[in-house]
Amino acid sequence: MNPVTLFSLIATNPLSKRAIKKLLEKDGETTRLDKLLRAYAYGEDVDGEFKILRRLIDAGLKAFGGREDELKEKLRDAYWRRGFASVLRGIADFGIRKPFVPGAPFLVVWDLTYACNLRCKHCYSTAGKPWKDELSTEEALKAVDVLADAGVTALAFSGGEPLIRKDFFEIASYAAKRGMFVAVATNGTMITRDVAEKMKECGVGFVQISLDGKKETHEQFRGIRGIYDRVVEGIINARDAGLITCISTTATKVNYQDIPAVMDLAEELGVEWFMLYNFIPTGRGSFEIDLTPEEKEELLRELWRRLKATGINFMSTAPYYARIAIQEESEVIPTHFYNPKLEGRLRRLADFIGGCGCGRFYIAMKANGDIEPCVFFPLKLANIRDFSNGSDFLRFWRENDVLEKLRDKDRIEVCGKCRYRYVCGGCRARAYAYFKDYLAPDPGCVVAARLRGD
Repeated sequence: MNPVTLFSLIATNPLSKRAIKKLLEKDGETTRLDKLLRAYAYGEDVDGEFKILRRLIDAGLKAFGGREDELKEKLRDAYWRRGFASVLRGIADFGIRKPFVPGAPFLVVWDLTYACNLRCKHCYSTAGKPWKDELSTEEALKAVDVLADAGVTALAFSGGEPLIRKDFFEIASYAAKRGMFVAVATNGTMITRDVAEKMKECGVGFVQISLDGKKETHEQFRGIRGIYDRVVEGIINARDAGLITCISTTATKVNYQDIPAVMDLAEELGVEWFMLYNFIPTGRGSFEIDLTPEEKEELLRELWRRLKATGINFMSTAPYYARIAIQEESEVIPTHFYNPKLEGRLRRLADFIGGCGCGRFYIAMKANGDIEPCVFFPLKLANIRDFSNGSDFLRFWRENDVLEKLRDKDRIEVCGKCRYRYVCGGCRARAYAYFKDYLAPDPGCVVAARLRGD
């Protein structure tokens, strides 16, 4: 029997599902599953409860060619254990799907406020002034509890400019204490040395700072003169404070020619990550500044070349980036969050982990608590105030009809017929922006254009 088929049979067996759900029950401050995984990772004795889980782990390693020592090393990290628990919950709740659906979002991107000190041309949230109905501090802390109890792995604060909120450090610190990995997406202008150190101390682990071109281009793009040097200083301060630092750039016709220079700067400054954002014409972002599919392809292939040639994680939110990797017959299959090296049988994982993660691997929350599939996808699904606890949120995650449709790549028009649909599937936010139909084809992909006969 095919090892993947065997793994699927073991994973979806009713006994396995019941065992997983029982282990996910609270046991003091954590779950029984977390305690067992930690003991397993450190080679300690594990009791009979681990028997079914051990069988599942062994079958998974055999199916996908993983190594037990590497898995144990990863599981020594509390965030990896949290993510692994979400994988197991996903198996129990959704089975083995292509692409895979975890039991809770790996990432929630939370626009903490719409107050902002810049006026960016492409801003998806049309930020400037805070909304009147933004979550209060008390409501924000309750939202953190709901997401933490649901098993969310990482929480990224965005905006607007999240550092403008006076209670930012209180909320971020509480999220870290509740066991979630905390990230911040910021314009960088407020990151002094003291702020960078304070972010590190309160539990922030990752900082993404926007830089969209050389000085003139960036300041034109962001709407305020004199900010470029402050942004670069913010990047350096975050790096020097020991924060995982990422430079992010949104690719448009305004800054297209400058992007290689920003990539050069990322290498010069020695940041760990560079994220090329797939522009979505929503909010202030106009259709006129969108790139052609051919221009996107050229940029993504340059990004790919640099990923292979440097020690920096050159990433992109464009789902076609993974398709390019496969066309290049690479062992590295990029995703929005991670560049896993999939050698040998591990390449079988590509169809499970790849593709647009909107409503599947991650979800977005607005400053007033409205929940959407993605920050670039303005379709309200619920509000965090609707949920009393993590169980309520998980019920929404399992049962929402829009999320279920987004997860089914076979039903997407044009993209659903593409051989790369599971590792790509097109950007659903772009489809919604252009056609007001999230199951329409992505107009930014060269392959989709060929399939449509354009």
